[in-house]
Amino acid sequence: MRIFVVSLILILVSQGCVFPFTQPTSNDVIFYDYFSDKSNNWDQVTDSSGTTDYYNDAYRISINVTNYDAWANPGNKSFTDTSTEVDATKNSGPDDNDFGIVCRYTDTNQFYYAIISSDGYYAIMKMTSDGAKPVGEDSMLESEKIIQGTNTNHLRFDCIGSTLTLYVNRYMVDQQKDADYTSGNVGLIAGTFDTVGTDILFDNFIVYKP
Repeated sequence: MRIFVVSLILILVSQGCVFPFTQPTSNDVIFYDYFSDKSNNWDQVTDSSGTTDYYNDAYRISINVTNYDAWANPGNKSFTDTSTEVDATKNSGPDDNDFGIVCRYTDTNQFYYAIISSDGYYAIMKMTSDGAKPVGEDSMLESEKIIQGTNTNHLRFDCIGSTLTLYVNRYMVDQQKDADYTSGNVGLIAGTFDTVGTDILFDNFIVYKP
C-alpha cells in the first residue's frame, strides 16, 4: 500500500477488479479531436508549474512541480451525459503520476475526473472547493489492466446520470455514484505526486452520446 497526495487530499491505495467493456457506435459521436490542428481551442498555457498545449499532433500536459494537477478543456462546451475516450501515453517522467479524463467541468472547483497512473493505479475523483476527493471509495485501486511504463493506455470515462464509470483498455475497472454535478465541459488532466516531471501525450479524443 502506498500513500500519496492529490490536491492536498490524502488518499490510500488498495486493490480492485475488472469487468467487460461495451463499445459505443460511431453514430453517437458528439465531439472529437485528433489534435492535428487547434480549431477546438484547447488551453495553451505554459508557466512555472508546467504546460498544457498542442504538441506533434497530440495534446500534452507536463508538470514541473510536486503534488500538482493541471487540466485542459476544449473551448466553452457543455454536455450532460457523455462517454469520453482517449489514448494516453507517458512521454517521459516518473511512473508515479496520474492522468485521465474530465467530465462535467463547470469551474476549477466543480468537475469529475477519472485517472490512472503509469505504475498501475486508478480512481474516480471529484473536484470541490475543498480540493480533490475520491468518489465512493476511501482509496484508489490497483489493476493489472493498466499497461505500465511508457506504453499507451486507452481510457474511457462515462458520466451518465449519477453513474460514473472508468474503463481501461476496454475493461471496466471502477463504477461509482454521485449526483452533485449534472453538466459541464469535458477535458484532460495529468499530475504529479512526490516526483516532478509527469509528461503525458493524449490523442484520439472522442465524446459519445450514451
